[in-house]
Amino acid sequence: MADKKATVHIEGHDPIELPIYSGTAGQDVIDVRTLGAHGHFTYDPGFMSTGSCESSITYIDGGKGVLLHRGYPIEQLADNSNYIELCYLLLNGELPTAEQHAEFADEITRNTMLHEKIAVFFQGFRVDSHPMAMLCGVVGALSSFYHDDLDISDSEQRHRSAVRLIAKLPTIAAMAYKYNVGQPFVYPRNDLSYAENFLHMMFSVPAEEYKVNPILAKAMDKIFMLHADHEQNASTSTVRLAGSSGANPYACIAAGIASLWGPAHGGANEACLNMLEEIGSLDRIDEYVAKAKDKNDPFRLMGFGHRVYKNFDPRATVMRQTCHEVLKELNIKDPLLDVAMRLEQIALEDPYFIEKKLYPNVDFYSGIILKAIGIPTSMFTVIFAMSRTVGWISHWDEMLSQAGHKIGRPRQLYTGYAKRDYKATTQR
Repeated sequence: MADKKATVHIEGHDPIELPIYSGTAGQDVIDVRTLGAHGHFTYDPGFMSTGSCESSITYIDGGKGVLLHRGYPIEQLADNSNYIELCYLLLNGELPTAEQHAEFADEITRNTMLHEKIAVFFQGFRVDSHPMAMLCGVVGALSSFYHDDLDISDSEQRHRSAVRLIAKLPTIAAMAYKYNVGQPFVYPRNDLSYAENFLHMMFSVPAEEYKVNPILAKAMDKIFMLHADHEQNASTSTVRLAGSSGANPYACIAAGIASLWGPAHGGANEACLNMLEEIGSLDRIDEYVAKAKDKNDPFRLMGFGHRVYKNFDPRATVMRQTCHEVLKELNIKDPLLDVAMRLEQIALEDPYFIEKKLYPNVDFYSGIILKAIGIPTSMFTVIFAMSRTVGWISHWDEMLSQAGHKIGRPRQLYTGYAKRDYKATTQR
């Protein structure tokens, strides 16, 4: 609601009045859309001070450590809900009734299978291809199997696309892993939950029965929940921008996967494990902690602090408990996990880390859990993408549901040559 105004004074021009809008939470925003008519644009590299859209899906207050999905704190959802219910909430705006939950869960389950021709796609990849490369390519190719169901102006077709993507991403991800390790693909089972199905497709083999550990399935479900959506981050903004052109949903999600693949975005838990491998053993921790405290040393402890959360990452509180449950259940003797637990203790007790609020974040704990379960680091970002698909598709659907949405077209501050005349420099 525009109940306030901002006035811009530019030398040589009349004052420009701009409306100020207030949301239900967070900072007010100045509507600068009419500035172009006055011959000016704002300059904001990285869009760090620009609201690119109006959304009612997720709210973050990094200073206070708050993450809300449709108004519900992530801690409450993680403790009392499950990933499928959260998917319904993000897509529809409200928690489902028991009947709606059952119907939605069944709809997801009935769409986990892939067309058999999709399995052939994998044969075109090298066996050592990064699983994110395979995920990006195969997800984009899904549109070729549903070309008669891609009318993005039809809410029912958008819903079916959303269900397919949420349901099929674990199947595609597990196939990418199996292709890497040279094992046969494992098909989904309708008698397993979403997280159980993923673990089954990842680790079962035809030669023997695989029983899903309920502690591990619970941990995977929480990892999915805690990565489901995170407001207007780089990959979500990428999906929105791609979708603003009218691109089909599979292409848009493939674009989000590509953006997430960047090490500055989706590779944080993988970077955390790489750091643990660099440290290697308990007797080297003090050396690396000293390096982390030295402002002149380029080394940084990965998995501590967060660029959005300036106090603590609310997801980390949930993930910490889950992490310790998994380690206790598996009773693994791994020096890297010992290093991780010692680093956690230091970060929670050392005055330097406390003062700078460098608490362990969700990536620290999720990386440890995934390693303990036996998932290779190359799959970490793939699992992030699986989890985030519901957030991406929810934002895509929200954008297309809003009246007057426009194709994205950022402006620029041009610093190249002004107009100049062509002069031939070679004889023709």
